[in-house]
Amino acid sequence: MDTLLGICLGIGLSAACGFRVFVPLFIMGIASLAGHLNLAPGFEWIGTYPALTAFGVATCLEISGYYIPWIDNLLDTVAMPAAIVAGTIVMASSVSDMSPLLKWALAIIVGGGVAGTVQSATTITRLASTATTWGLANPIIATIEAGGSITLSILAVALPVFAAVGVIGVIYFGAKKIFERFQKNQEIKA
Repeated sequence: MDTLLGICLGIGLSAACGFRVFVPLFIMGIASLAGHLNLAPGFEWIGTYPALTAFGVATCLEISGYYIPWIDNLLDTVAMPAAIVAGTIVMASSVSDMSPLLKWALAIIVGGGVAGTVQSATTITRLASTATTWGLANPIIATIEAGGSITLSILAVALPVFAAVGVIGVIYFGAKKIFERFQKNQEIKA
C-alpha cells in the first residue's frame, strides 16, 4: 500500500513540476521537515534546511520571472528539461521499497513523462497567448500555472490518490480531445 501511495504522490508532484519546477520540491521540503512526508532513502536531503532555503529562493525567482514579458517564453525553453529532471527526482524520492531498476524506470518514464507532458501544455498555452494577445494575457496564465502548481503539490502530499487520479484523468481526456481533433482534420483533408 505504501508503494501505491508513493507512486500516486510522485504522479501528483511530477505534474506540479510541469507547471513550476521548484514549487513541488519546496513543498516536499516543508512537508518533510514538518513530519508529514517520509522521503525515500537517499533523498532525505530534500527535507533539510539548506535545501528548503535553496528551493524557496528558486521558487520565488521562478514565479517572478514568469511575470516579465518575453522572459516567460525564455523560461519555458529552460523549464522543459528542468521539469523532466525534477519530475524524475520527485517520483524517485516518493517511492521506496522497490528495486532500484524498477524505481528509476518508473521515475524516468512516469515522473519525467508526466512533468514533460504538463510542461508541453503550458508552453503551448503561453506561445498561443503571446501570439494572440502580444503577451498581455501571459501574467494571467502565469498566475494560473503558479496556483496550479501550489495547489497540486499540497493536494499530492495531503491526498495522493485523489491528486494522481485527477492528473491521469486530465491527461487522458486532453489526449483524447487532441486525437479527435487530429482525426477530424485528417477527414477534412481526405
